[in-house]
Amino acid sequence: MKYRYLGRTGIQVSELSFGSWVTFHNQAGVKSAVEMMAAAYDAGVNFFDNAEVYAGGKSESVMGEALKELKWRRGSYLVSTKFYWGLHDGVNEKNTLNRKRLIEGIDDSLKRFQLDYVDLIYCHRPDQTTPIEETVWAMHNIVEWGKAMYWGTSEWSASEIIEAIQIAERHHLHKPVVEQPQYNLFEQGRMQGDYVRFYKEYGYGSTIWSPLASGLLTGKYNNGIPSDSRGALKGYEWLKNSLTNEQKLAKVAELDLIAKEIGCTLSQLALAWCLKNPFVSTVITGASRVEQVHENMKAANVVDRITLEVLEKIDAVFGVKTEEDGD
Repeated sequence: MKYRYLGRTGIQVSELSFGSWVTFHNQAGVKSAVEMMAAAYDAGVNFFDNAEVYAGGKSESVMGEALKELKWRRGSYLVSTKFYWGLHDGVNEKNTLNRKRLIEGIDDSLKRFQLDYVDLIYCHRPDQTTPIEETVWAMHNIVEWGKAMYWGTSEWSASEIIEAIQIAERHHLHKPVVEQPQYNLFEQGRMQGDYVRFYKEYGYGSTIWSPLASGLLTGKYNNGIPSDSRGALKGYEWLKNSLTNEQKLAKVAELDLIAKEIGCTLSQLALAWCLKNPFVSTVITGASRVEQVHENMKAANVVDRITLEVLEKIDAVFGVKTEEDGD
């Protein structure tokens, strides 16, 4: 496992990390979580991603119980969580990044994790009603109080991120240091265009999610939706259109041929492709079984096989232009 600095911070994250979205509580209890997290940790993973909204808070509880059983030295791993949607429908409690919600949110998350602090907190989505300055101050305070070490954004626009950075710099506050965008062969927009500016100029890090496009890039949906997959889960019906899109499935079939040519699985190729981008600090992988963890971790060994020639073949399939160095 290789490690990359999280933007211009002094913290390093494993290039492949492990996230709990969809799986923890919904598909994996504490026992399975322990097995998968242990497999990832043994492979060199030091970053474990979560969010308060995942499984209505239960994902954090499962991870907290798993960490309690694993008894790892606290300094040896990183944990993240995110705030925006909230867990209740009351006024000031959902779809917001107001100061009250953020401070109450971190306190509740720490209880579920059974931790004194988390390493990273994110604003899970932008808030169009709360002034960005209020959010920046609240996140700064949470870091100042030692309840989190760093903070960042997820799925914010480039202009919103730059505004947050500039507010923090103007008031000498802890500024956001990392974005968590969706990034995969089907979704590349948040690593291009205006976003390049803050990755380059501000040294912003990125912890990308859905590198396998919710499993589409594993090939398991080529013949329909398996009953044990996330595409069949209650509450994830919105995924079905993407997972059964004939044009996307045709591209996946072509990509599979390229994977076979370089001697790896389809999912390993998709993960390694993400790692070719120098703006990517870590690729968040997910799994519902420990065997999937083992397979995903092997993607780190595939990166060097993705030569410029291979990238050009991938470009031809997806109709985009990428460079070998990711610029």
